Amino acid sequence: MTRPQAQTVPLATESERDRRRPGPPRPVHRIREDAEALEIAHLLAERFQAGAADRDRERRLPWDEIEAYTESGLGAITVPKDFGGTGARYETLAKVFKILCAADPALGQIPQNHFGVLALVHDIGTPAQKARIYADVLAGHRIGNAGPERKTRLITIATTRLEETGEGLRLTGERFYSTGSIFAHYIPTRAVDAQGRAVQVWARGDAEGVTVIDDWNSFGQRTTASGSVIFDRVAIDPLLVFPVHAFADRPGLAGPISQLIQAAIDAGIAQAAFDDACRFVRERARPWMDSGLEQATDDPTILHSVGHLATELHAAQEILYEAGRVLDRVSAAPVTAQSSAAASVAVAEAKILTTEIALEASETLFDLAGSAATRAAHNLDRHWRNARVHTLHDPVRWKYHLIGNHELNGALPARHQWN
Repeated sequence: MTRPQAQTVPLATESERDRRRPGPPRPVHRIREDAEALEIAHLLAERFQAGAADRDRERRLPWDEIEAYTESGLGAITVPKDFGGTGARYETLAKVFKILCAADPALGQIPQNHFGVLALVHDIGTPAQKARIYADVLAGHRIGNAGPERKTRLITIATTRLEETGEGLRLTGERFYSTGSIFAHYIPTRAVDAQGRAVQVWARGDAEGVTVIDDWNSFGQRTTASGSVIFDRVAIDPLLVFPVHAFADRPGLAGPISQLIQAAIDAGIAQAAFDDACRFVRERARPWMDSGLEQATDDPTILHSVGHLATELHAAQEILYEAGRVLDRVSAAPVTAQSSAAASVAVAEAKILTTEIALEASETLFDLAGSAATRAAHNLDRHWRNARVHTLHDPVRWKYHLIGNHELNGALPARHQWN
């Protein structure tokens, strides 16, 4: 099958890059129950879907939409009830991301790191760190992430440094793949401390020496602003330094939770592509001349393909939600090496299936809808572009390896944010 071709993406000018930064946090709604979180997600999705194609086409960052998302209270749903949050189930978290990403997967991806680092706080944070961060999240603070470095050959090597100076702690380095950081009040990143140990460091987004650059120019997921962050001797609060080196061998759920979110984003992309394929066939597609039919919706080959996609989509979604339920069961008890491994295996299965259906649905859309669907005015190629880009977040071939090695050899998956 032919694939949609990549399009050139206009980068923001210097004036546009500096035009907007996050304003002070505003009061947010307190969500009390999982059902309310899902209801709010559906309401926001309806609003976000209306402008999704235009935001993608124009590469217009969703500032107003992110403010609406934050004010809705969804950003605080994983804050534990003991700290005033919803304490939502991980199955609910997966459903929220899937709902939002079916409307606009670039916008829906932006909070991924917010929840990923909150999971790390839950795993290794001190009571004082949890009290500080959870209170800020409940007050409307958004959390981004300054991702891996581009100037090293290995993703695990960090040249970003946290130094002890006469003026206190200072952070220096340059990072990329920083989804959400342009919208964030906090920007966590990995660094090496004065003793050469791995730490996670939280910088304020508005701190002197922090520069967020909108230089993300991928052909898909265009409006995630997943570009560069530069730290130039940024002052760091000692309370916001997490010694991740001390927990390297401690079982946790931060990695599986991060992967659950990635799988949910792909499920949302698949849903969007499937929905648009059905809509286009109903409203615009013409039956093939040899069929002798008057409507494309009666074409048995199209019916077969739609049935196949629907089955694969529903299967992937159910495995995704089951992975969320596995996380819920594991998190209800002290996490062990074996239960952490079970969580990683469950989300790996979900990641495989959501990756495959996102790619298949976004490509088959054109086979079903016909050449009219390729017109730029419809912008339906965004589904394939989004699927192709986001499913590269981490290689799904290694998910097969993870599962096979666990099933055959009893090997426990390595503990990091990609497992």
